[in-house]
Amino acid sequence: MTTIFGTASSREVIRTLEQAGYEAVFVGGAVRDYVLGKPATDMDIATSAEPDEVKAVFSTTFDVGIAHGTVLVLMHREPIEVTTYRTEGTYSDNRRPDEVQFVKSLREDLQRRDFTMNALAMTIDGELIDPFGGRNDLAQRVIRAVGNPEDRFKEDALRMFRAIRFTAVLDFMIEPQTFEAIRNHAGRLRHISVERLKAEMDKLLIGVNPKAAFTAMQQTGLGSHLPLFPHDIDGLGRTVPFESILEGWACFMISGDFSPAAVAKAYKLSNVEKKFLMEVHALYVKRKVQDYIVDDYYHYASDVFQTVEKLRDALDEASDTLTSTEIEQQQQALPIQSKEELVVTGKDLIAWSGLAGGRWTGTWMKEIEQAVLHGLCNNDPNDIKDWFSREYKREK
Repeated sequence: MTTIFGTASSREVIRTLEQAGYEAVFVGGAVRDYVLGKPATDMDIATSAEPDEVKAVFSTTFDVGIAHGTVLVLMHREPIEVTTYRTEGTYSDNRRPDEVQFVKSLREDLQRRDFTMNALAMTIDGELIDPFGGRNDLAQRVIRAVGNPEDRFKEDALRMFRAIRFTAVLDFMIEPQTFEAIRNHAGRLRHISVERLKAEMDKLLIGVNPKAAFTAMQQTGLGSHLPLFPHDIDGLGRTVPFESILEGWACFMISGDFSPAAVAKAYKLSNVEKKFLMEVHALYVKRKVQDYIVDDYYHYASDVFQTVEKLRDALDEASDTLTSTEIEQQQQALPIQSKEELVVTGKDLIAWSGLAGGRWTGTWMKEIEQAVLHGLCNNDPNDIKDWFSREYKREK
């Protein structure tokens, strides 16, 4: 195999290290994706040069993980991670190695990696280095641990979740020995931080086959060791695929009969994510007993409606679900899309009433917003003035 691989900057980093007398190769996901025929991103480089030697070769570097051998090299404004060949000691916290030892052998470095498909390297000349059969496993669409899977998962328990995440993202199968090791060590997942679990779940949700991952979580028992996971995955499986991470989390919530607060707390969701889940939950509950009204179309974004309708179709087998086009038509038909579109302001109310400004103007602007929204008056200065004058006098 010969190819021009990597960005111009990353190739220059390798060339510079080689000219200084060191080995340097591309490693990791970028090589895997190239073999799969996908765009290669995140150009990581492994080298025989130790961190201080890397820093001596380049003019602009940053110590981003120097204790574990990683130096960030800035080449033509492109940040490139360069990591020294290394082996790792024990993992007493199921996450990070207690110590690393720098080595001069690329094979030793690749041997410490999680899966054969990630234990690939490529030279600047396009030669694929594959000591553990990763290329064949990619061709067979198999996820296989490097060496003894029991050892790999004892080192870093997150690797179990990563294996299952790859079933969703790549639509691959986990080979039996690796699968059985996940089943044996599923309980170790409890030692992994929520932040790391959330990052993996986000990627899983927008994979091409998240249903396979949910099934694998149940079969291995890994799901029972997550902060929250639906007991019955059949419903969740009916909601796939997901248009977005937000939709995925919302379907996770509803199919598991969890509250927005419970999911947000368990997985430390952002405020934006929590807000979306709260809106989907509220609208889903409401839609079970009544149709949408004008206020709903005004207050909720289209993706909230689309998620709710998807859930109704998948979980409730509703016969009256609305299409995205129908939802969009209802929203576009509203006389205003937001209060910012009102053609009057609080200053107009002050002028019409002859009163001093105050909190009352905000109250009446909300009344006007509702009046325009429900067709009690047009979004026209004269119509609004007539309506306000009439209603203001009535309430005095």
